[in-house]
Parts: sequence; structure tokens; C-alpha cells
Amino acid sequence: IRSRLAGKPVPEFALPPALPGKPGLASADLAKGQPRLLNVFASWCVPCIAEAGVLKQLQGRGVAIDAIAIRDRPVDVAEFLARHGDPFDRIGSDDNSRVQLALGSSGVPESFVIDGRGMIRYQHVGAIEPADVPVILAQLEDAK
Repeated sequence: IRSRLAGKPVPEFALPPALPGKPGLASADLAKGQPRLLNVFASWCVPCIAEAGVLKQLQGRGVAIDAIAIRDRPVDVAEFLARHGDPFDRIGSDDNSRVQLALGSSGVPESFVIDGRGMIRYQHVGAIEPADVPVILAQLEDAK
């Protein structure tokens, strides 16, 4: 299901950190002048495991990535990141999926390209695969 928010601002939210030592995430963090990738994931999500390596590659190419962990526990998020890599600058904990639903996201993983003003420019439903990287990079470039 596609979000109807493409071209609109990210809904206002403020999420606590998903694990100790990593900042939480607020909508204001997504409007600081630089395009960002916002990834909605969960430690219990099998496709998220497959996507983790691709997100690390995007991070290595200079992509700023934030995340929202859906219905997850800090210990499980920490284990997931230790096992599969941590490409995220911030991770907010969305225990009841309120922010996920406000974004128009219906599952995990999903990713959104957010421009520097906090506007949703693109939604990618499902895991980002290697073949999707050029599209994601082009969308981030267009969001500048």
C-alpha cells in the first residue's frame, strides 16, 4: 500500500530511543537541510535482515539514514544491529506503530526519502535490494 503523503511534510512525532546509546527520532530531525533516508524496520522482520547489507552500502556512499523500530524491544534491536550492521544515525522506538501508520506505512521494511525541509519525496515498499540502489540514490539527489 503506497503512502498518500508523498509531496507532503512528515507527520509531527517524537519517538524515544529504541536502544540505549543511540538517539531517538523526531520529525524535526528530518528537516535539517539534508536529504535523508528514513527506514521503518523491526528486528523480527526477515526481509529486514536481507536489506541490512544494502543499507550499510548506502551509508558507505554517504547516505544519511535514520530509522523507526516497530513493536520491538531494545535488547532485540541491539542484537539485530550487532549481527547485521548499524547504518542508522538515530532510531526511534514506535511500540504501537502510531508513527508508522501516520507515515502511511503498512509493513516492514519500508523506506522514505525525506528532503532537507522534512517533505516526503519517495516511498520504497519492501526491502531495498542492490538493484534498487540507483533509484534510491537518484531520489536522494533529486531531494536536494
